[in-house]
Amino acid sequence: MFPLLFIYCIGIAQQDTTQVLQAVTMLERALVIKDSLQLEKLLHPDLAYGHSNGWVQSKSEVLKDMSTGYLVYRKIENQAMAITIKKRYATVKEKISVEGEVNGNGFKLNLFVLQGWRKTRKGWQLMMRQSTKL
Repeated sequence: MFPLLFIYCIGIAQQDTTQVLQAVTMLERALVIKDSLQLEKLLHPDLAYGHSNGWVQSKSEVLKDMSTGYLVYRKIENQAMAITIKKRYATVKEKISVEGEVNGNGFKLNLFVLQGWRKTRKGWQLMMRQSTKL
């Protein structure tokens, strides 16, 4: 009985890890292509989206700044990632290179990003993000 339970638990953990990885990938893609419908699903209503310069955005600010062109992501490229899951919460640590513009000023950065995800009825949603320059 125990081996089957163990295999079932591993299967669930692998499934959750795969789902979180897919959510991170979809988020980064949605930011680049400005997919507000996908972002609406992936961003938690209580989101705190922190940038490497100390700027923190709410969900509504992320969506507004994307739609107005104030913040534009041209490229988000993942260099390394680690995912840890505890029940309905996931922590994602990643190193990325990112290019874009803020208020018309271009940027190109290498970042360490820490994300907190929560499993909700809508699926995995980003609750918090903070980045720092590498």
